[in-house]
Amino acid sequence: MKYAIRFFSKFGHSEQMAKVVAEVVNAKPETVAVPLSEPVDTLYLGAGVFLGKVNGAIGQFIDTLKPEQVKNVVCFGSCAIIDSPVPQMRKMLEAKGIRCDERSFTCKGSMGPLHSGHPNQQDLADLRAFIEKTIK
Repeated sequence: MKYAIRFFSKFGHSEQMAKVVAEVVNAKPETVAVPLSEPVDTLYLGAGVFLGKVNGAIGQFIDTLKPEQVKNVVCFGSCAIIDSPVPQMRKMLEAKGIRCDERSFTCKGSMGPLHSGHPNQQDLADLRAFIEKTIK
């Protein structure tokens, strides 16, 4: 199986999470500024939410994807106020005809004193367990 990891991280949460994904799937985590150079079986795509939305860079990256290039996308991310960044990413991916896995992972992300310290070690351990299930 060929894996790729892309993320956008304004405050470092998604980058921290992408590094955990990388340890499990043995792929290099890259920002969404780095386009996919070859087809992949699974793309792990991570983002957070700022002012209720995922960053526009996520949408720009998704716009570069082609359905024949990516068989499946597993989304992950963190947020402080809304439930998850995944529905926004899923909507963009599906609009491009790209399969978005039903499984996803979201944890709290700190925003000032709100959810301070998240993602924490337990969040990252939960992410690791989730990613391990996606490769079985």
